[in-house]
Amino acid sequence: MKRALILQHVERDNPGRFLDFFAEDDIMPEFVRLWAEEEIPTLSSYDMMFALGGPQDVWQEADFPWLQMEKEAIREWVSQRAKPFFGVCLGHQLLADALGGEVRLVEKGEHGVTGVKLHTDRGNPILSGLERNQKVIQWHMAEITRVPDTAEVLASSELTAVQIMAVGTHAVSTQFHCECSPQSLSAWTSTPGYIQIFEKHKGDGSYRRFLEEAYPLMREMNAMTKRLYDNLAMSNGLRK
Repeated sequence: MKRALILQHVERDNPGRFLDFFAEDDIMPEFVRLWAEEEIPTLSSYDMMFALGGPQDVWQEADFPWLQMEKEAIREWVSQRAKPFFGVCLGHQLLADALGGEVRLVEKGEHGVTGVKLHTDRGNPILSGLERNQKVIQWHMAEITRVPDTAEVLASSELTAVQIMAVGTHAVSTQFHCECSPQSLSAWTSTPGYIQIFEKHKGDGSYRRFLEEAYPLMREMNAMTKRLYDNLAMSNGLRK
């Protein structure tokens, strides 16, 4: 059985729908609770790395010293070992930072359901079989402002230039929460403070409207995420 190293930044968070994908491919997820100061193990025994989202920012190493360890692990995994990597939101930003890019706060973030445009004309097989226009779930106030030299941008939105980033065909990351499933939304809804944070940016009653828009799109979003994962798995021997 293959093993996926999951880099977790906050309690309750998990890879969402990717857990089903892992089960289908006999990949066992093993979590490192970085927020609880667990050490990242030796990487040689793993087949995939998955970096989750979180409330931290990539530059907060003074507040979260383990961020330095995490960036070093991501750099080793993606640049030196060139093994399969998937990152979402903070994981997306950490990939950029670890490889020499830049991440900053922005004046206006993205929250809720938005549209992104995939650069399907660029020929990267990570986007194989995907339509150009996609609906996704966003929750961020920081974004990649300079892409690493070794990476390419595969999707953008009206407000955010780097929505999908890839390093060759072995590493891919999304600013949007492609892992988000109905179960993920239930976890967000029941997490103290989450609704208040969302409505601080989008206004009173906006969280309810977000759920009403997001749930009917779940099948479409799942299909897009599954295709991204399938393309990564097939390109890197994760699938039998």
